[in-house]
Amino acid sequence: MADLIVKAAVKEALDDMNVASDFYDALDDEVEEILEDAARRAEENDRKTVQPRDL
Repeated sequence: MADLIVKAAVKEALDDMNVASDFYDALDDEVEEILEDAARRAEENDRKTVQPRDL
């Protein structure tokens, strides 16, 4: 899967913190898992639209 996060946005959100280069990959993996879980919940409820409640 493609990168799901924008590194510049993450860096900006973390303000004055340093960000380890492998942090971005770990965060991308977490986001991918969240999206997969949300899609599964939508599917289990017979929907093709992922909604906030699926998070």
